[in-house]
Amino acid sequence: MSLLMSQPMPNAAQAAAAPALAPGPPVAPTVHHVVKSPQGERVDEYHWLRDDDPKAKRPEIVRHLEAENAYAAAVLAPLQPLQSRVEAELRGRIAPDDSSAPLYDAGWWLWRAYQPGAEYPLLMRQRGSPERPDPRAPKQVLLDQNARAAGQPYYRVGGWAVSPDGTRLAWTEDTGGRRIHTLHVRDLRTGQVLQDSVPGVLEDVVWARDNRTLFYILQDKTTLQSGPVWRHRLGTPVDGDVQVYDEPDKTLFVGIAASASRRYVLISISGFDTTETLAIDARKPLTPPRVVLARRDEVRHTADHLAGRWVVQTNEDAPNFKLIEAPQRASDDRSRWRTLVPGREQATLEHFALLKAGIALQERVDADSRVRLLRVGRGVQSIDVAAAPATTAALGSNPDPRSAHLRYSLQSMVQPEATWDLHVASGRRILRKTRPVPGYDAALYATERLWAPARDRQRIPVTVAWRRGRAERNGRAPALMLGYGSYGMSYDATFSANRPSLMDRGFVVAIAHVRGGADLGEGWYEAGRLMNKKNTFNDFVDATDAVVETGWAAPDQVFASGGSAGGLLMGVIANVAPQKYRGIVLDVPFVDVVSTMLDETIPLTANEWTQWATRARRMRTTTCCRTHRTTGCGRRTTRPCW
Repeated sequence: MSLLMSQPMPNAAQAAAAPALAPGPPVAPTVHHVVKSPQGERVDEYHWLRDDDPKAKRPEIVRHLEAENAYAAAVLAPLQPLQSRVEAELRGRIAPDDSSAPLYDAGWWLWRAYQPGAEYPLLMRQRGSPERPDPRAPKQVLLDQNARAAGQPYYRVGGWAVSPDGTRLAWTEDTGGRRIHTLHVRDLRTGQVLQDSVPGVLEDVVWARDNRTLFYILQDKTTLQSGPVWRHRLGTPVDGDVQVYDEPDKTLFVGIAASASRRYVLISISGFDTTETLAIDARKPLTPPRVVLARRDEVRHTADHLAGRWVVQTNEDAPNFKLIEAPQRASDDRSRWRTLVPGREQATLEHFALLKAGIALQERVDADSRVRLLRVGRGVQSIDVAAAPATTAALGSNPDPRSAHLRYSLQSMVQPEATWDLHVASGRRILRKTRPVPGYDAALYATERLWAPARDRQRIPVTVAWRRGRAERNGRAPALMLGYGSYGMSYDATFSANRPSLMDRGFVVAIAHVRGGADLGEGWYEAGRLMNKKNTFNDFVDATDAVVETGWAAPDQVFASGGSAGGLLMGVIANVAPQKYRGIVLDVPFVDVVSTMLDETIPLTANEWTQWATRARRMRTTTCCRTHRTTGCGRRTTRPCW
């Protein structure tokens, strides 16, 4: 993390108390280095700072990093007492028990439970009906993550799935911190971990209906992203596993999942501008995948299966997406599609979940997400479970369509996440859990939505939060502006247990929902990408001006923060409007777009070419690689066709 300060230390006494410093922060030297690419040569004077070796770092890089850390420690030394107090506050809001609400799936209720003093949770289950757990049934530990993490420098469970007959658990775990997982299988009847262990996989794992066949994704060793889909049969050597599908266009992501019906293992091939869905009959896992919906340029979709038909969310002729129903055996025949939810200009369809009694929708209207249930009975009934403005409603995990409940969540910048169940038959709402935040009283805080005028006459949504009595709309409060604005990812108004430490000290915290995200629909996203990217930066500056002009912030007390692509946003405003910000925090900033995008060995780079290159290049890449894959010409390329 870097901190750019546009003003000096608060006073001379504090400066005198700090250890002696060099005249300025360490400055990385420049070294002439030529980067070659098909687009021509360019000089990157800081290429020497790149070091990908995970085992041994070059000493000159280590020395520079140590100098930066030493300088930061010296500058911040006078603030050490404050840092200690804030750290204690942050730790104090971490609940020792953050167990999850039980969720129904295939005859069992599943949840995550913490033991006192334990760092990792237990994965638990208990028998029950779709209505409720059976209180007489014993509780069973599926996986003790603390035991698995013992002696490991890092531990994280990626994904997990119970076999259809409930007798085995498959899970993936990362013990190195680079998203390189190993697949394991445990017999839940004996507790024994089987010899079937597959290293170098991604998170996803899916069972076939035979309870013996597993599907997984072998990780690309260079990019650490998507790789080929493989099939493993329990009790057989891993080196005998079979490759099921390999996507030649490495600008696309590959994922696997079980359909809602559990009839199919779904393979999704997706990018920012195209999608394809393939399916394997889970009852016949040795059969090859078939295309459910073929890829089309500029068309994205998500498909799921239940009750003998496909339900598809697609932007085909509907920029903000629509929901259609397609026959099981003719899913790609548009003449047989039936529209369930039409595309709308003012509402974006984001996600859906299939239930036996209806279809749940997550939609976005005026920068807020909401949840609706289309209940099928006497006609189609719509149950709206949306929340108030500046509040985020989101679909939760709903793995079993036979469940009696629809799982969703509600939260805001000042209200911790609450997990709710909607009883589908009666419409009754049940609060299952509110995230515990020790010492936090939501009644002391408030939030609202502003609409900031942009320089091109658009209106930018801004969500503001503050503590009552500590900050007022009088032009005197310090403010922290947050922003992202890339990849069509909306910046939801969600709760952070860290922000009260700022609001308790009189800060106003504001999220600027700038273009580049999809907060106001897909048009908002398109208006902040490629040649329109400058709107992202202008919107953030204009939103800052509006927060000041409406009295929510003192003009000389505004700070800004953003991470990753939001760090790119921070880098731009530090150059185009430094006078408007007292300090700017760049968290893992993506600020060298050209050098990064020209190097396809960096994780995520090839997948994001369409966000920074021209749309025409993406179309040629897709067409060329699809032709190679389907015609069998033998020219299977992993590079773009440009």
